[in-house]
Amino acid sequence: MRVITGTARGRRLKELPGLETRPTTDKVKESVFNIVQFDVEGRRVLDLFGGTGQLGIEALSRGAERAVFVDLRKEAAAVIRENLAHCGFTERAQVVQGDYLAYLSGCRETFGLVFLDPPYGTGLLEKSLSTIAAIDIVAGNGIIVCESAAESALPELAAPYEKGREYRYGRIKIGLYRRTV
Repeated sequence: MRVITGTARGRRLKELPGLETRPTTDKVKESVFNIVQFDVEGRRVLDLFGGTGQLGIEALSRGAERAVFVDLRKEAAAVIRENLAHCGFTERAQVVQGDYLAYLSGCRETFGLVFLDPPYGTGLLEKSLSTIAAIDIVAGNGIIVCESAAESALPELAAPYEKGREYRYGRIKIGLYRRTV
């Protein structure tokens, strides 16, 4: 696992041991950033189920202003901090070790780009999407990028959120939502 491009290009990122974390493959990550390439620079990013932090770190490498990483596991938060330090992004990032709903409930800022890559088949994706839409933490013209199993159905969200295209990469699906105003 490495940073694909930008100021930290080529840096190898530390991974979490075991099978509890399913890192986004480099192929899928590259495809995601090809899709949102013009919507990264200068934006605040939320990597809600951070894991290793690779999606938020890639965004920082490509010019995102700031990133917040949230993960429940202490080990994941430690790996994210190590990866941020390795890439030189500690000053532009915040790592929250805690529950995603608790973070969202107390969130007082908006984000231009949100990454949601929770464990598949747990209902966390749907719950986090509905919570994000309800508390409205996505900035105008902001994007939510969801990674899920290819067979899962992504829900519709109420206005001002619009469900966009879905992209399939083998057993993985990337779905996009955009806040229209």
